[in-house]
Amino acid sequence: MAKKEISKGASHDQHEHELLENPEAIRESLGKGEAFLKKNSRIVGGLIIAAIVIIAGVLFFQFNNANKDKQAQADMFQAVYYFEQDSLSLAMEGDGVNEGFLEIIEEYSGTNSANLAHYYTGAIYLAEGEYQKAVDHLRKFSADDFFVQAKAFSLLGDAHMELGETSEAIRAYEKAVDYKENKFFTPMYLNKLAIAFEKAGELDNAIEAYDIIEKKYPESYEFTFARKHKARLEGLASK
Repeated sequence: MAKKEISKGASHDQHEHELLENPEAIRESLGKGEAFLKKNSRIVGGLIIAAIVIIAGVLFFQFNNANKDKQAQADMFQAVYYFEQDSLSLAMEGDGVNEGFLEIIEEYSGTNSANLAHYYTGAIYLAEGEYQKAVDHLRKFSADDFFVQAKAFSLLGDAHMELGETSEAIRAYEKAVDYKENKFFTPMYLNKLAIAFEKAGELDNAIEAYDIIEKKYPESYEFTFARKHKARLEGLASK
């Protein structure tokens, strides 16, 4: 087997050596390539044009999307201001001059600004009691931000709880708890998770959530509440 492989390798090297030293062999090899190109010129030309069109399309999309996002950020500034001032209707609908979040979502679809507008819109709908609309928008939001993504999961859980969809709420709260755990917000998400578990009749899981707050976040605002309700649930579970 080894001798055959050596023999094949030697034959290949010899062929390459002949090509390098024999001009006729080179011309013959190049001639075959030219003949192939002539015979298939339409196919080759079509492939080249298609590749150029695809590359140009990608570059145009990236450039156009960047410009759209830049304009969207400028338009969104006033909507965020209204949101922070609790002028929720103006934030959502605009003021006749400046666009609101709903218009930004529609006009600048696919941009980072439209993505963030889904978060604000979901939060507003939740505050106004439009829970299904809140769910629809919060599900469309996605970010790597340390605080905002976890907050979005938490708000999504709140909306599901209001809709009576406890299992969905639990999944959302679990995502909030697991997303970049920190001492500032994780205890709050654990507290919400424990309440959802209790509502679902999963007392052991609720006790476990409270226990994590008690052991890992003794300085948190939720510590006293967690300690109290953990003892209460342990009493219920033992009956």
